[in-house]
Amino acid sequence: MDVFRTMSGPVRGRRVADGVVAVLGVPYAAPPFGARRFREPQAVEPWVGVRKCVRFGAVAPQSAELPGAPSWSPGDEDILTLNVWAPVGASALPVLVWIHGGAYTFGSSAQPDFDGTALARDGRLVVVTVNYRLGFEGFGHIPPAPDNRGLLDQVAALRWVRKNIGAFGGDAGNVTVAGQSAGATSVACLMAMDQARGLFRRAIAHSAASPCYSTVLAQEITERVAAAAGVPPTADALAAAAPEALVAASDEVVDGYRRDPASGHLHYDPVIYGPVADGVVLPMEPLAAVAAGAAPDVDLLVCHTTQEYWLMDAVGSSAKVTTEDRLREFAADFALPDGLVAGYRELMPDASVLDVYLSVFGDLLFAEYSSRLGESHAQAGGRAFMSRFDRRRTGPQGEVKAWHCADIPFAFGNPALPAVEFLIGGPPSPADHRLSRRMVAAWAAFARSGDPGWRPLDATGAGPVHVWTPDDDQARSPLPDTRALWRGIGHLPLRP
Repeated sequence: MDVFRTMSGPVRGRRVADGVVAVLGVPYAAPPFGARRFREPQAVEPWVGVRKCVRFGAVAPQSAELPGAPSWSPGDEDILTLNVWAPVGASALPVLVWIHGGAYTFGSSAQPDFDGTALARDGRLVVVTVNYRLGFEGFGHIPPAPDNRGLLDQVAALRWVRKNIGAFGGDAGNVTVAGQSAGATSVACLMAMDQARGLFRRAIAHSAASPCYSTVLAQEITERVAAAAGVPPTADALAAAAPEALVAASDEVVDGYRRDPASGHLHYDPVIYGPVADGVVLPMEPLAAVAAGAAPDVDLLVCHTTQEYWLMDAVGSSAKVTTEDRLREFAADFALPDGLVAGYRELMPDASVLDVYLSVFGDLLFAEYSSRLGESHAQAGGRAFMSRFDRRRTGPQGEVKAWHCADIPFAFGNPALPAVEFLIGGPPSPADHRLSRRMVAAWAAFARSGDPGWRPLDATGAGPVHVWTPDDDQARSPLPDTRALWRGIGHLPLRP
């Protein structure tokens, strides 16, 4: 029987594949509701008997319903749980802790593409995936409650790993924290946070997203959400509001920004929650913190996709920009420097206005931010590796893009799951399976030794960028190199 003894009590998992056991829904902190709501995570109540952990825990409050994953139901409170996949008989294996993305508003560790079976088996890792507070519960600004409660949850999960992962055959001294999108920026935040110092030695950030909020903008969002919920914007009034009321109010605020072209930068992709640079939990914006040398002893592996923002257009989360006038308004709303969009147009002379917009926005939000994260870490004395995911192919519906999230099923070893067919454009080819095996091996090698298989950036931030493509993709046309257009732009003009 697969029983593991944690400091809170024994847990029992189940065999999920030859040689791998999964232990799902293990609480790492107490349910963050009632008297614990809007507080830093609290210790879990220990138990005596063996706790059966064979199903994912409840997801954080959200309105999203994602393919193949459980949805949130009002009343689900035991949301601060994690999952462990470990090779049977593991001993002192490297540990990879995964933080899911979802605009800090939706998603969970139960999404099919995050299943850790293949990564644990083929990479010889102990894999941990984590749920944390999202939306207003995790990132709403409500003094005197601490900001960045979702980040504090992640720290609590890493502390659980430090204390307990040895029971599962993991090496508590060799932990890699990894994430994608909001999860990748969470990783960057953890690199900057004093509370997380020493809890991991390596970091993987795929498609780190640039939104980080000032307390001024965070307060404005709180006031809008409170008004939509029909309550005063005070800690007591918001704590008295039901979680489902704040989820509904948040959705209403998002819809308001989306419907109003005059609402500025939040109109285009209204992500209303994110890390708050409060100077306490998060000392400063994470890219600035990394550039200042916040974590020189942490090895960093960065990746982004080459067509990030086309996903947001495909799922309808982004405003359509299809005319030159709207493209100029977009540039003005984000305070983009004169000539930047014109530079894209010169590199993409046959592209539609929509494709130019998607290219600029994807670079602004993800590709440029991710690249600067790796370069800044190297310049500050850290060890950093850069990569890009550029797997494109022609499918039944036309060209399959190398868009946001498409890389993750490959890195987890899960490209054949039916739930990810939309992300990768249909069932995987033999070359796709080989690409996945290479990405799994790179993650595993990096977690084990800090070397994914290519050279790191040098002290100036220059060096090789490893490109992930299938091995049958030799005829692929290169995408325009837009990085030079961003040189001389000293900051990324987002989220004042």
